[in-house]
Amino acid sequence: MKEFDEAKFRELVLYIADKSAEDPRFGAVKLNKILYYSDFEAFRRLGESITGATYRKLSEGPAPLQMLQQRRVLLDSGAAKLVQRPYFTGTQHRIVAERRPQEELFCSSELKIVDQVINGMWHLTAREASEFSHKELGWQAAQMGEVIPYPTVWLNSGPIPQEAEEYAAEVAVRLGSR
Repeated sequence: MKEFDEAKFRELVLYIADKSAEDPRFGAVKLNKILYYSDFEAFRRLGESITGATYRKLSEGPAPLQMLQQRRVLLDSGAAKLVQRPYFTGTQHRIVAERRPQEELFCSSELKIVDQVINGMWHLTAREASEFSHKELGWQAAQMGEVIPYPTVWLNSGPIPQEAEEYAAEVAVRLGSR
C-alpha cells in the first residue's frame, strides 16, 4: 500500500481547487469527494492511489483523514486561502489556490483520472456528490468513522455477467469431481 505523500496531497488539493475555480458548487464536501474518487479510481486503474491518503466514512461521504492538517499547511504557507460564503441554507467552505500547483509531481495518467473525476462531478452540488458517494459499497460496508479500504473499489453490487456465472459453474463441476 502506498505511503501517504503530504506534498502530493497538497498539490492535488491545489490542482483540484484551480480546475474547479469556476464551479459555483465547489466547496469542502465536493473537494473531499473529488479526492476520494481520484485516489480510488487511480488505485483501480493504476494499482496504487495518487496520494496514499486514508479515507474515512463520514456522514457526508468519504473524507481524507489528513485533510484538516494538510489544509492548514496550505493556508499557513499562503499557497491557498479559505473563502466562506453563504450557499443555500448553509456556508460553503471553498479552498482557493493562490499559486499554480506543481503538476510535475503527477504522471499524465494520474492527472487524466483527476480531470475525468472533476468533469464527471462538475454538475453536482455538495449534497448530490455526498449522496452519490453513499452508493459506494466501501462506504456502505464501513462503520461511521472507519477507514474505507482501497480494495473496496472492486466491489460491485450489479448483476453477475452471464459468462462469469457459466465459468463459476464449470469450476464448481471440476472441483466437485475431485
